[in-house]
Amino acid sequence: MDFSLSGILASTLVGSVGFVLFHYGRKSTRMPQLVSGLTLMIFPLFVPGAAAMLAIAAVILAAFWVCLRAGM
Repeated sequence: MDFSLSGILASTLVGSVGFVLFHYGRKSTRMPQLVSGLTLMIFPLFVPGAAAMLAIAAVILAAFWVCLRAGM
C-alpha cells in the first residue's frame, strides 16, 4: 500500500465504491455486485501505486458492467 496522499485518497475512493456495491449486492442477493464490491474493497491493500490502483478498479468496474449487460 502506498502511504502518500494520492495513494490513501485512491484507496479510500475505491474502497468506498466497493463498500456500496458490496452492501447493495448483499441486501439484494446479487452476485455481480457482491463480488465486484468485495474485490474493490480488498485489492487496494496489495497494490502499491495510486495510478495502478485506479486502473485496476476501472478494469473491475468494466467487467462488472459487462456482467450486467450480459444479464447476470
